[in-house]
Amino acid sequence: MTTELPTIGHWIDGAARASRSGRTSPVYNPATGQQIAELALADQAEIDEAIASAERGFQAWSRMSIAKRQAVLFSFRELLNARKGELAEIITREHGKVLSDAAGEIARGQEVVELATGFAHLTKGGFNENASTGIDVYSFKQPLGVVGIISPFNFPAMVPMWFFPVALAAGNAVVLKPSEKDPSAALWLAQLWKEAGLPDGAFTVLQGDKLAVDGLLTDPVVQSISFVGSTPIAKYIYETASAHGKRVQALGGAKNHMLVLPDADLDIVADQAINAGYGAAGERCMAISVVLAVEPVADELIEKIKDRIADLRIGDGASSPEPQMGPLITAEHRAKVSGYVDIAEADGARIVVDGRGFAPEGGGDGFFFGPTLIDEVPTTSRAYTEEIFGPVLEIVRVKTYEEGVELINSGAFGNGTAIFTNDGGAARRFQNEIQVGMIGINVPIPVPVAYHSFGGWKASLFGDSKAYGVQGFDFFTREKAVTSRWLDPATHGGINLGFPQND
Repeated sequence: MTTELPTIGHWIDGAARASRSGRTSPVYNPATGQQIAELALADQAEIDEAIASAERGFQAWSRMSIAKRQAVLFSFRELLNARKGELAEIITREHGKVLSDAAGEIARGQEVVELATGFAHLTKGGFNENASTGIDVYSFKQPLGVVGIISPFNFPAMVPMWFFPVALAAGNAVVLKPSEKDPSAALWLAQLWKEAGLPDGAFTVLQGDKLAVDGLLTDPVVQSISFVGSTPIAKYIYETASAHGKRVQALGGAKNHMLVLPDADLDIVADQAINAGYGAAGERCMAISVVLAVEPVADELIEKIKDRIADLRIGDGASSPEPQMGPLITAEHRAKVSGYVDIAEADGARIVVDGRGFAPEGGGDGFFFGPTLIDEVPTTSRAYTEEIFGPVLEIVRVKTYEEGVELINSGAFGNGTAIFTNDGGAARRFQNEIQVGMIGINVPIPVPVAYHSFGGWKASLFGDSKAYGVQGFDFFTREKAVTSRWLDPATHGGINLGFPQND
């Protein structure tokens, strides 16, 4: 006897909506390898329906007073804080990351929710009295309308929360298209907005594949697109959406380096390399992929990292005691990560710790890949130049600080980087010379707090705006400037066909 799997649908007009498209894709638990649900994939009629729902929601939400919108945001914040354990369990079941990591993801997303509750200050305009004689000039900010968010699998709660709290606070309506691999977190968040008092339609979840993505990119009602994912897709998103007149913030991939100077504490460095390289199984755009070791520290550092790898607990993130690292998202992605290790080995690198073929204690059919450490990776190898997005840490030996900086700056990506040193002068020089958007000084994953903005340089960001912070509010609003004069018939100057002058 077979058990029928549940089908995950959309959230439209403030309620769960079953799909009529007949198209589906499987959803797995990566820790067991078992399919746990079917995901509905929207057809064009459902895409149109979702966007129309959001447009109606925008009319209701944007007309609410600042005080009422702020009350809804505070309510959402309190509901999320009280029930975030439920969301962490959903993330662990569909993504595979351990529960504590899922909880950490939610906490970082909640920072943006908390920033957004103070939106009134960040959406104020300006006023100049008597800019010209008897004339006042003032500006104010208004929402864009319906905005689209296309989020990746690796952070099914945090990445949407980089965008939608700010978008909603500014008065917009949101259509969220989550990843097909872990779609349920988005529906849970939609239900929470409903309970918080958000008008129906103002937060819509559209499940789907490329058809849904292209629908958001091309529909004239959708005014902006926010995206996080791989660089090739980010470039496609940017080019397609901007060609259709939309604002775009498209955050792409990365190849993040950690530069280790000889004066650094190598025990601290080894701990942080483990945390940044293998946390979330390396499936994060801010993961450290390459350790640039300024000689003569490489051999000692490798031994320290190797010793720590041997003690890592890897397994199902929902098991007890909780492991430190879970599986990769799919069997296909595991094969891709393994392929990069094959490439490195074929190009002459030395595999110090090999995660290929890894199986956790107790076996199982999950999509596990063990922590991998590779030494002497040629900088010409695709394993070095391309994003692997898995628990693979590469060591590249350099002779000088300058050589390390040149390697970082010559790369295609510019998302995050870090330096480990006890020399303040070297650290200050590094932060000024490095061509990367987010920099850590003795901090391996320098994700900015919510009141700063997140985003990289070069092929890691397409568009002019980073996520959240002040830039986020600028992205989700547009400014009107008003020039005002209340005429006095006694002083009215009559007809003047010339350009206005400040006389």
